[in-house]
Amino acid sequence: MKKADVVRFWAPLSFTWMIMALEGPILTAVVARMNDAVYNLAAYGIALAVAMLVESPVINLLSTVVALARDKAAAIALQRFMVKVNLVVTLGMLIVSIPFVFDIITYDVIALPYEVGSRMYWGIVCLIPWPAAIGLRRYYQGLLIRNSQTHLVAYGTAVRLVGMAISATTLVMMVGVAGVVIGCASLSCGVILEALATYYMARGVVRTLNAQDVTKCEPPPTTREILKFYVPLGVTSTIGFTVTPMLAFFMNRAPLPIESLAVLPVVDAFVFFFRSFGFSYQEVGIALLGKDKQNYPVVLKVAKMIGIVTTVALTVIALTPLLDVVYVGICGLTPQLASLAYIPTVLMIVLPGIAVMYSLHRSVLIAAHRTIGVTISTAIEVGGIALVMLICVMTTSWTGVVSAATAILVGRVVSNGYCSYWARRILKGRA
Repeated sequence: MKKADVVRFWAPLSFTWMIMALEGPILTAVVARMNDAVYNLAAYGIALAVAMLVESPVINLLSTVVALARDKAAAIALQRFMVKVNLVVTLGMLIVSIPFVFDIITYDVIALPYEVGSRMYWGIVCLIPWPAAIGLRRYYQGLLIRNSQTHLVAYGTAVRLVGMAISATTLVMMVGVAGVVIGCASLSCGVILEALATYYMARGVVRTLNAQDVTKCEPPPTTREILKFYVPLGVTSTIGFTVTPMLAFFMNRAPLPIESLAVLPVVDAFVFFFRSFGFSYQEVGIALLGKDKQNYPVVLKVAKMIGIVTTVALTVIALTPLLDVVYVGICGLTPQLASLAYIPTVLMIVLPGIAVMYSLHRSVLIAAHRTIGVTISTAIEVGGIALVMLICVMTTSWTGVVSAATAILVGRVVSNGYCSYWARRILKGRA
């Protein structure tokens, strides 16, 4: 396998993640220009974090389908599993939307100010269909990637961005719609349209699978076998998505809590754009490493190239006046809020490079069915973030968003180190 082959496979998936990464800055820019921008930005960021925590079990349906959907029988078994997971996460969103449950989470657990929590509720309601739509989308995206139709995945994501933009524009034109509702409703509309488009575009792959004689297929994975592979990945996502609510808990106890809650989603969305090029690499590794990991050297070379380019690009913006253009001109932050975003952005400069290597190391573990290692690495990341946040809040006068950026950096460096260690052992046949 040549580097060009890896790049051709990766590029459409990277485009998909890049488009998804654009929706964050677009929506935060819209919310930042609405009334009560500080409160609505904070409410939008926390509402999205809570929904992502509930949605977390469906995240790794994609990797599971890419790894296990070898034929018609396996695809049918995985489709049934996807439906069950979607029902669970939808029930979770409905439970979170019950007013007294919402109040417990918002005011007792996270301890949000009323000005933020009161705006957040309808954002959560708008996100109720979001997790199941993502689950459906990720199942069919997995089939497309498994069958080397990565360009169709990118087309579906373009539909998502257009649908989100149209929804946001329509809601902005309506009188009295809060910024948090605009952001959350637009996200839901975009993802639903993407799920429908992906389902439509996967018809060719589904027809090919359906044409197979199921009696000649390998025995399909049982629910127990799927769970053995999937549960560590699902737990990984759930653990990972506790980060933002946990950060909100600590930032509420640091200087400038409301401002920090408003700024963090904007900084995170901006840096996420550059990290997104690496996120897509996990599925690349799973699909292309080869049965005996013989393609690892060339996959590694492309990963290093991606990491260097994205890190340099973020550095050029973060250390020049271009950052003012991004935060004030594009994202719509006031100069006061933008000034709080500068140091956190600089602290996160190395995250794009870490993201691509982390994805590659995780792909080695997943391809070797060592998914528990992925779970442990995420637990290490979250534990490291919690420890650093606790130290910062108790011993420094740093703003909440600077403490959060520091904690995220430390947590991700340590977790990537863990994954790197075990990936090397697997590649050398020692684990």
